[in-house]
Amino acid sequence: MSSGLIAMRAMLLLLCLWPLGSLANDAIRERIEAIHQGFTVSALGEPLLALDALPEFYSHRDYALAWDRDEDRDALLETISKAERHGLVPSDYHYNLLATFAARTPDDLNPEARADLDLLLTDSLLLLTSHLLHGKVNGESLEAEWTANRHAQRIDEIVTQTLENQQIHTLIKRLTPSQSGYQQLLTAREFLQSLLVTPWEPIARGPTIRPGMTDSRVPLIRQRLIAMGDLRPTESLEDQVIEHHYNDGLVAAVTRFQDRHGLDTDGLIGRRTIASLNITPQEKLAQLDANLERWRWLPEELGDTHIIVNIAGFELRMVREGEEILKTRVIVGQPYRQTPVFSDRIRYLVFNPTWTVPRTIMTEDQLPTIRRDPDYLQKMDFTVYRGWGVDRERVDPDTIDWWLFSENNFPFQLVQEPGPHNALGRVKFMFPNEYDIYLHDTPARSLFSHSERTFSSGCIRVEDSFRLASLLLEGQDDWSREQINRAISSRELTKVYLKEPVPVYLEYWTSWVDSDGTRHFRNDIYGRNPRLIAKLTEKPRTLAPDQARTD
Repeated sequence: MSSGLIAMRAMLLLLCLWPLGSLANDAIRERIEAIHQGFTVSALGEPLLALDALPEFYSHRDYALAWDRDEDRDALLETISKAERHGLVPSDYHYNLLATFAARTPDDLNPEARADLDLLLTDSLLLLTSHLLHGKVNGESLEAEWTANRHAQRIDEIVTQTLENQQIHTLIKRLTPSQSGYQQLLTAREFLQSLLVTPWEPIARGPTIRPGMTDSRVPLIRQRLIAMGDLRPTESLEDQVIEHHYNDGLVAAVTRFQDRHGLDTDGLIGRRTIASLNITPQEKLAQLDANLERWRWLPEELGDTHIIVNIAGFELRMVREGEEILKTRVIVGQPYRQTPVFSDRIRYLVFNPTWTVPRTIMTEDQLPTIRRDPDYLQKMDFTVYRGWGVDRERVDPDTIDWWLFSENNFPFQLVQEPGPHNALGRVKFMFPNEYDIYLHDTPARSLFSHSERTFSSGCIRVEDSFRLASLLLEGQDDWSREQINRAISSRELTKVYLKEPVPVYLEYWTSWVDSDGTRHFRNDIYGRNPRLIAKLTEKPRTLAPDQARTD
């Protein structure tokens, strides 16, 4: 056959197909116009959800079909299936319906169905892109004092570039957090998935099992510890002689388990330890998925030097160029005065701070204490003022009848002077914010020994606060550890501004993995997991405009 004849036949084929493609483009335009008019628009029987990003995407390509390549459609289905590893639900992205069309090509469909399929594929990719980049759930909608960090990227532009460059297969890797904390949780998730086939018979409650005792529950406890990796099978061989004996090897394994779950590491198998041992892999998997979602709310770059406070883990970590240079215990807000989740930058330090008592604490905490102990204010170095600001007047507390005042009638301000009794300790770390929350030292050192440390009124008390101050001031002239000690000894209030403010992130993670691979789980101290887990399992709603584009 001559080359001219071949070219003629190809041209005829294109002329035959062109009207079909043109009709499909017209159908897409009609559906986008319906979206603009506020109608609910479905494609192949399923509602479209990316109602802000879909019009943007198709208008930039003059409503032309976007999914003519078989390899693009195959790559999308494979990518959606892999999203489950990140705690996302494939069916949220039209997976089941799209899978039924996997063996068919768009040319097999009439123009209306072809337009529907194209819209559905694009909607799926837009939704998945948004959920990978921002998270599926808006954290601010769950908790009033929760600030998520939106990524300044347009979803429709990402999808356009992904299709143009045929990069669908790399989408998950490109958009999910690259930080080791997120990646290690993925590994932990695979481990928990492997436990789903393991029988998880509840361990019965009963008297506390102490080292050296025998108890009928010991074999099941041993089995549970082996399944979770706290006890190697070879370590349990010696137990077979006395099957119900709680021996030293098993005590060590229980202690490891207790440490990973934020329990008192006393080796005693009591009520709380039994309850933790009974948490099923399914429950832990849901908890872990909630924390993967929280990671997706963080910005892409945390900063070369940054500080992360894990509220639920009672821990502060300082990282410099990917290396952890400080890990220390913290005390956080009580359940009725919760520490909020947000991020900011530490701008300056205050040595020998005064403490101006917040009004809520004055009326709810301090006033009852003053009534019980008239000498409390003098012993704890408080100064009393009537009024606020420049017009306030110092008042002798002995002249005040504290029983005459109440929460709604309290015209005083309490200011604690610098010194060993000051509630903020000897140094505070300032990142001015709407919540009036900051990091600080504390004189109440004994509280750090508790496994759960919810004792503050919202601010974060730092155990190794002087070490944190030294690290923040490294490289600043005249601020060696010796100079810090001299400033503290002076008992004079001293402000030191950082040359480079340091990002600080107050987060709430109830599961994480240490750098050595140890999987940790913690009690949900503020009861925040259930609502997030429920939202993650719901069918997605219409993609909000701020998720579609956040420029």
